[in-house]
Amino acid sequence: MRKNLKTWQGWLLFGGSMVIVFVSGLCISVLTDRRTEVEELFNNHKTAIKGIEARSELFKDDFSREYQTWSETEKPDYQSELNKYVGGDILERRPEMVVLWAGYAFSKAYSTPRGHMHAIEDSRASLRTGAPLTDTDGPQPATCWTCKSSDVPRMMEAIGVDTFYRNKWGALGSEIVNPIGCADCHDPENMNLHISRPSLIEAFQRQGRDITKVSPQEMRSLVCAQCHVEYYFKGDGKYLTLPWDKGLTVEEMEAYYDEAGFSDFIHKLSRTPIIKAQHPDYELSRMGIHGQRGVSCADCHMPYNSEGGIKFSDHRIQSPLAMIDRTCQTCHRESETTLRNNVYDRQRKANEVRDRLEQELAKVHIEAKFAWDHGVTEDQMEGILALIRQAQWRWDMGVSSHGASFHAPQEVQRILSHGLDRAMQARLALSRVLAKNGFTEDVPMPDISTKAKAQEYVGLDMDAERAAKDKFLKNVVPAWLEKAKANGRLLQK
Repeated sequence: MRKNLKTWQGWLLFGGSMVIVFVSGLCISVLTDRRTEVEELFNNHKTAIKGIEARSELFKDDFSREYQTWSETEKPDYQSELNKYVGGDILERRPEMVVLWAGYAFSKAYSTPRGHMHAIEDSRASLRTGAPLTDTDGPQPATCWTCKSSDVPRMMEAIGVDTFYRNKWGALGSEIVNPIGCADCHDPENMNLHISRPSLIEAFQRQGRDITKVSPQEMRSLVCAQCHVEYYFKGDGKYLTLPWDKGLTVEEMEAYYDEAGFSDFIHKLSRTPIIKAQHPDYELSRMGIHGQRGVSCADCHMPYNSEGGIKFSDHRIQSPLAMIDRTCQTCHRESETTLRNNVYDRQRKANEVRDRLEQELAKVHIEAKFAWDHGVTEDQMEGILALIRQAQWRWDMGVSSHGASFHAPQEVQRILSHGLDRAMQARLALSRVLAKNGFTEDVPMPDISTKAKAQEYVGLDMDAERAAKDKFLKNVVPAWLEKAKANGRLLQK
């Protein structure tokens, strides 16, 4: 038999019920107001936008806060302990990398990244893109523009995805003129996050997944994964493809490439078929604790901000260490100093292995060249080249991903350590092969202590490269910009 409630218990139950009702009503009111605010915003656009609009300036009046923070990607990024030189010359600081990429365009130039607003100008100015003087000249395909501009989805729609990829880089120079912006991540009709690059959609389809069915939180990472991923140019059509069919780990992507018989280039010294990692940020971030807990890229690189009572996402897209109060400390209670030092500690430990692996790889490429020059056979070198390929792939996976040593510190140290193991195995095997061929001394090492010396050693004529690029920037690029302005493609000053 149920006992009657005491008077104070009844009043307590009543009061609790009223609080619940009040809070529920308040939440519904806030959601309704927000819905009304959003509907009013889209019903009263100052600028009517239809279709794919690459000119982000046209979004300024309706999304002033987002536009303002996006435009700040032009400014120098936060300079951390290990990234002190924004736009700095990495090859000057790490000349071994010239040797690692001998025979590939990255041996000519490789700089620390700048903000999204610089994507177009940095692509034009880079020695890696060559100096095309005509629309059909130059070494690079138009596929190289894919992640550099909000004009890309517009052009893919206009001429077709296959045709876009099959063009030369220079052929689209007067069309690809606006930097990464609104159209890359947002549907202009309702500003919902959407995927504008077909390669990510196609990768999901090959896995049997529908990218339109993912959660809003996952989409806050996938819009970044359109570009911040590992990819390659497939076939003669240079079709941009993500190698995810077997999985996202370094071993699974390597197995995909091995099965396809793919390599980005044949190393000029060691003759190794090399896989060049791009920037596998998404894959590695998923393997770290934050990715496993559902933290999105935007949570840390585009944190929410408030201004005048309005909450909006900061579109500057920079290091979370520049705004720890709005990134790390939304979950962690430690001080800014402690959190920052935690990041640096992980980065330093990964760099210890990275430095050693870089040195061993440079040596093994040089030793392999020495072996070829002294009459070793292809059969003798087959297993050694496989080890060099595996070692450099692991080095590149650990180095080319922005922030990987924090995103997934255990995984990155595992990858780099396995790379070091393979590089050492390759050097040991080379010493045995050379001994069989009658050479038992240490292989003489060239002086590669500076970028200039390393580039000379691998056979680059950098004076000619720079002269050709200067001519291109002086004569070709201005013509592209004038044509873009005349056609209304470019509104920037």
